[in-house]
Amino acid sequence: MKKKNTDLVFHEPHLIKDAVLLVEEYPKVPLTVDCVIFGFEENKLKVLLIKSDLEIYVGKLSLLGDMVKNNEELDDAAYRILKERTGMNDVFLDQVRSFGHPSRHPGGRVITVAYCSLLNINHHELKIHANDLHWHDVSTLEEMAFDHKEILDVCYRWLQKRIQEHPLGFNLLPDKFSLRELQNLYEAILGVTLDRRNFRKKFASMELLIDINEMEQDVPHRPGKLYKFDFEKYEKSKRKWVGIDF
Repeated sequence: MKKKNTDLVFHEPHLIKDAVLLVEEYPKVPLTVDCVIFGFEENKLKVLLIKSDLEIYVGKLSLLGDMVKNNEELDDAAYRILKERTGMNDVFLDQVRSFGHPSRHPGGRVITVAYCSLLNINHHELKIHANDLHWHDVSTLEEMAFDHKEILDVCYRWLQKRIQEHPLGFNLLPDKFSLRELQNLYEAILGVTLDRRNFRKKFASMELLIDINEMEQDVPHRPGKLYKFDFEKYEKSKRKWVGIDF
């Protein structure tokens, strides 16, 4: 029996021509990626920014972004841009959403896809410092280049929701941590002051903290107990875990 051809587009000249014409009729809209890299350090939530190199935005802070290449997957573009801008290649990125307002870029319509990450600043070394690349306290930021303040705000709200749905904050803490350190982390990311007793009660009810029978050492306050997060138990029960509602 003769084998049925399932790749007609590659064997029928008129189909190839139609496909080329169809692509040529598509509007040409530039596509970019912007990386929003949040970092935790000294009980503060920070974000990695550069100074814009466009004259119209001289002196304004900007997210880490660039054009997506024609033959490039979006995820690949995000990781490439992050490495080219910072030198870091050990950061996990999550795609958050796209931004496509017709006037968001002074050069014409440009659609951008925002990627986000949260890391411990002390665990990741910046190997490139071009365009005055450094960390900025999120709470102090106001006007930025393009619509990057809007993108930052959207990603910040996304992060606040994520940290209550998943225990990703524990990756920012030392292997052994106090409840004070844990609360400082959540307060920095959520941007609120949490009731100490209620906070501890909620985490105790989750039964995911391991009391290791050790106390803090050389601290300027009353030493607290040290704990570890039970990642193994969380993996077994995460389908039942509904997050933390403060």
